[in-house]
Amino acid sequence: MLLLEVISGERLPKPERGKMRVHKINNVNKALDFIASKGVKLVSIGAEEIVDGNAKMTLGMIWTIILRFAIQDISVEETSAKEGLLLWCQRKTAPYKNVNVQNFHISWKDGLAFNALIHRHRPDLIDYDSLRKDDPVTNLNNAFEVAEKHLDIPKMLDAEDIVNTARPDEKAIMTYVSSFYHAFSGAQKAETAANRICKVLAVNQENEQMMEDYEKLASDLLEWIRRTIPWLEDRTQEKTVNDMQAKQEDFRDYRTVHKPPKVQEKCQLEISFNTLQTKLRLSNRPAFMPSEGRMVSDINSAWHTLEGAEKGYEEWILSEIRRLERLEHLAEKFHQKAAIHESWTDGKEAMLTQKDYETSTLSEVKALLRKHEAFESDLAAHQDRVEQIAAIAQELNELDYYDAASVNARCQKICDQWDTLGTLTHNRKDSLERTEKQLESIDELYLEYAKRAAPFNNWMEGAMEDLQDMFIVHNIDEIQGLITAHEQFKATLPEANKEREAIQSIQAEVQKIAQSNGIKLSGANPYTTITPESIDNKWEKAMAMVPQRDKALQGELNKQNSNDTLRATFATQANAVGAYIQAKMEEIGRISIEMNGTLEDQLTHLKEYQQTIMSYMPEINKLEGHHQHIQEALIFDNQYTSYTMEHLRVGWEQLLTTIARTINEVENQILTRDAKGISQEQLYEYRASFNHFDKDRGGALQPEEFKACLISLGYDVENDKTKRSGQMVSDDFRALLISTGNNLGDGEFNRIMGIVDPNGTGSVTFQAFIDFMSTETTDTDSADQVIASFKILAGDKNFITAEELRRELPPDQAEYCIARMAPYTGPDAAPGALDYMSFSTALYGESDL
Repeated sequence: MLLLEVISGERLPKPERGKMRVHKINNVNKALDFIASKGVKLVSIGAEEIVDGNAKMTLGMIWTIILRFAIQDISVEETSAKEGLLLWCQRKTAPYKNVNVQNFHISWKDGLAFNALIHRHRPDLIDYDSLRKDDPVTNLNNAFEVAEKHLDIPKMLDAEDIVNTARPDEKAIMTYVSSFYHAFSGAQKAETAANRICKVLAVNQENEQMMEDYEKLASDLLEWIRRTIPWLEDRTQEKTVNDMQAKQEDFRDYRTVHKPPKVQEKCQLEISFNTLQTKLRLSNRPAFMPSEGRMVSDINSAWHTLEGAEKGYEEWILSEIRRLERLEHLAEKFHQKAAIHESWTDGKEAMLTQKDYETSTLSEVKALLRKHEAFESDLAAHQDRVEQIAAIAQELNELDYYDAASVNARCQKICDQWDTLGTLTHNRKDSLERTEKQLESIDELYLEYAKRAAPFNNWMEGAMEDLQDMFIVHNIDEIQGLITAHEQFKATLPEANKEREAIQSIQAEVQKIAQSNGIKLSGANPYTTITPESIDNKWEKAMAMVPQRDKALQGELNKQNSNDTLRATFATQANAVGAYIQAKMEEIGRISIEMNGTLEDQLTHLKEYQQTIMSYMPEINKLEGHHQHIQEALIFDNQYTSYTMEHLRVGWEQLLTTIARTINEVENQILTRDAKGISQEQLYEYRASFNHFDKDRGGALQPEEFKACLISLGYDVENDKTKRSGQMVSDDFRALLISTGNNLGDGEFNRIMGIVDPNGTGSVTFQAFIDFMSTETTDTDSADQVIASFKILAGDKNFITAEELRRELPPDQAEYCIARMAPYTGPDAAPGALDYMSFSTALYGESDL
């Protein structure tokens, strides 16, 4: 009973003073009852055995007392008694060579573990480096003597007994080691305080590094966007289609080589920003505010501008290629028509200015007049060609043709010459009509020949021009239209051949009349320069051109059929890819709402799902290949699909970004759960409540839905603004609904909305909901806790020295504190004093850290 009073510090009932056995048994029972009152179960230990001197029972009782009052209260990181004491020994002796504490018997035989415990806390008492593992007796005696002399720990063990025993007594060593634990308990408090500070500083250092990484990545991405947009906005026109196609190839390289890595960087930037904000919230730090112009919204805005410029640049390239194709076609057509016209007008001015009628006979004058009339008919027929030439030149000017100056000069020359021909024709006709009154005879046959030959000859020239005409089409319907027109032209050839034969019969009739009447012809028809030979030659040339035109049109038809095949191939792949992206987007939305299992299972499932999506990348690349063939073939429309490559690229990027964000959300939930100590059951409850009120399955709650969700979890803002248990009985819940009218108080609800929706979007995401509920239901580190920890390290002083920091903290974190702590200026300041209070406050408020 005296032993128990001394070891517990409490008074026991008064003992009985008699010498009889019953008195002794009663006294022992009082001691055993006191032990039982302290929560100790005594198994098979009775007062009679103790009174009778049963050594085994007596030793068992003594060991029970030691366990209860010397060892049981030991606790290290939520472990207790034997396990806690062993963990404490392992941590304290970890840095020492030749020491490996795994138990309370063999690990202590060489004496190094005892010396290491003393040296760890009092290095001035032990010269550890002088000890040898092969001299266990000396090591043990050294430790026992130092502990007895300087630490006031009795010498409970014998060195020779420990060395000579194969397995030392575990209970004896555990009892002796517990004396060291209690002797050094004060140092343990300092270590705990140091660990808290290390943890806080490690979080702060990691956050600072993440901030620096975000700033650098954001700056690099914005700089790349800044350098890329001017290139995409450059509208410098090229002169040829080949030059523009080179630009198109550069743009294709940008799309496939340069842009995809930047898409990944942008996604990683958003993930890093969300992770950093989550860690700051979990560590009770202020939210990270990037430098001006480097917010995620700024980057999204710049990215949106980039994509707008990219779309505009692609449209401009395609329109420029179409424009230059049109220009080249028009320029070639202009020069072809101009050459035909100039060939026709060659020598016409000389012909119109000659005065051959002054010395001609009446018949010759009449012939000259008729010939002039035929020329006028030919001149009128050429009026359309001149107008076409002028119209083509005008269109080339409107389309900003690069060689418009030479085209305009040639067109002006043709128009001026045409005006001169008109004036000369009018003047010559007047002269011939004045002379005609003196001339009476005319060869009607020659005249008829000339009148019929001229338009037929003009028709043949027009037909030959049409047969040689260049054409450009973009689809099967357009080429079919040209083929139909060509077939219609071929259908007119029999009638044209009849006209040719009729014209040739007129010349034959002239020969017949001349021969029958003995007339000597001068040779050429006086009314026209068109000979039967020239008509036959042109007819043969025109007929030779017909199969050539057939071949050219058929070749173009084959090309358009090939293009149509390319359209169908692209459309098939595009429709499949578009449907896949749409289905996966919807599936991700369902997964993010309906996920079951632990967060780690959800994360694993999402990452496997992400890999499944990434395995679809070859289909995207295959579609890019089809799209490249489409562009190389200059195909600008596709009636088989409503999808464009740009639309599918954006959809694919959104799909990848959405799954990455969903994974990041689960990772942040894991961080929140681990940091805040939220149980899996609480997370399930939060998710179930959130999904129940998310009626549209949009992944966010409207204010009224959020309010109802809080009420369903028992969150009574009107009556309790402290932490909530998250549970509410039915009567309380009914009273809450009646008292609040199914609504939270406006003032408190507005405060909550300010926390979960700081940007005022009008909706609450699941991550914001979890952050709020975890904040409301868990504890976090505070500035006061850190100040209290520093005060322990400082020995209850209001300041701390660099030497104390270096002794208690790891080197890198000690130097981190020394560099950032301001000098302490209080009245009790000492040399080298540092202000740990302002430093701790700055960790949780506005500062430059």
